[in-house]
Amino acid sequence: MALSTEKKSGVLEKFRRDPKDTGSPEVQIALLSERISGLGEHFSAHKGDHASRRGLVKMVNQRRKLLDYLKSTKPQKYQEVVERLGLRR
Repeated sequence: MALSTEKKSGVLEKFRRDPKDTGSPEVQIALLSERISGLGEHFSAHKGDHASRRGLVKMVNQRRKLLDYLKSTKPQKYQEVVERLGLRR
């Protein structure tokens, strides 16, 4: 499920490093987390949607890879992002 422009800009405001930042790992993790949480409602209504479930697994794996990268390069930022998003890591 795609994010609305308002929702996406709200996430960008919270997590970006500077006014032009749209691609930092923090922003990418936050956007993926928002999309992942939005799919929960979809799967409660459409239990047999295995194509979307595959996409969900891909997004979760991408977020995990970005979190691992952030943990190895900037552990303090990693801790901050995990706490702000409420992730279990």
